Amino acid sequence: MKNKKIKDRRPQALKDRHMPNNFDISLKAYGGGGTAKSLNPIPKKLKSQPMKGFEVQYKNIIDYIVRITYHIWEDKNIGYIYDTYSNDCRVWDEFGLQSGSEKIVADTVHTNNAFPDIRLFADEVIWAGDDNASFHTSHRTIITGTNTGYSKFSEPTGKSVRLFCIANCVAKNNEIYYENVVYDTAALIKQLGLNVNQVAKDIASKGEIGPFAPDFKNSKPKRKTGKAKPISFEIPEKVSNVREFVHSIFNTIWNRRNFSAIDHVYSDNIVFEGSTGRLFKGKKQLRSFIISIVASFPDLALSIEDIYWMGNEQDGYLVSIRWGAIGAHKGNGYYGAPTDKECYIWGITQWQIENNKIIKEWTAFNEFGILMQLLGDK
Repeated sequence: MKNKKIKDRRPQALKDRHMPNNFDISLKAYGGGGTAKSLNPIPKKLKSQPMKGFEVQYKNIIDYIVRITYHIWEDKNIGYIYDTYSNDCRVWDEFGLQSGSEKIVADTVHTNNAFPDIRLFADEVIWAGDDNASFHTSHRTIITGTNTGYSKFSEPTGKSVRLFCIANCVAKNNEIYYENVVYDTAALIKQLGLNVNQVAKDIASKGEIGPFAPDFKNSKPKRKTGKAKPISFEIPEKVSNVREFVHSIFNTIWNRRNFSAIDHVYSDNIVFEGSTGRLFKGKKQLRSFIISIVASFPDLALSIEDIYWMGNEQDGYLVSIRWGAIGAHKGNGYYGAPTDKECYIWGITQWQIENNKIIKEWTAFNEFGILMQLLGDK
């Protein structure tokens, strides 16, 4: 794992006043993110918002994030990255930190070469902020393509792939300067017909990855153990304070290990979509998944790095949560026999909340990054 000093480009956390309290500017109001043939036309009555420093063609932040993605990936105007990413941008992904727009351009060219027919469809965009504090967007996309070119994983396989991705971007003055993105890399490799464990081991052993830790605000997250009990949080009955609701749930379930709380905060028909093709319906499957992760990393300590949301109590909420965790691989499970290696785990969770219950969850986390950390020789 590489250890190097990194210039801190973390944006300031948004305040509650930065959260939109309705869905007037949303992907649904925008008309969706397009179809298999084309991007949806710009709605005639698209609601505008102040976009100081952005190109005049963009009426609001949804318009900006959906359309630049389309131009870069589907119009193949990859050089548009120079106009929409800052020269010194920071992008965290499963392989570590990617610095600067030149690196982002190179990586995008590489992916387009491997999948010439790649398509990215906007599935949801959660946003907050403004043109003064910076816009924060959590962009969930469905990615499809056929591997007819060389990739970092193998020679062309001819296989078709379909996976989802969540990219949390921070933009100001028409430029994204900070991004955390989780591609479902493990699912991609499996769909290419490759052995995901072997690919992870090969890449990690070359030392071409890291640093792994995203920007843990409080250094490493800590979980009080032994005589000091993990902090207990009371989960609110009503979602009147989204920030409090999110913190109480994550701490209660993940750090306090109170898995019974799942019954109180998730709807009976909860639908969960997660990395590596996970699709759960109902609380039982979700609970089993969470317990399996904690069983593999018994001392897992999790912290929330960023939260923002849109909506209100009556109409419900869409929430984006970026989190990070550290734990030692000391338990048997999905990741094989214990290695005792300390592992960085991070991800982005999106919730749809209605009637004070989470009815849908999408969680993308660095599963391929976990495998690289556990299986690599270095």
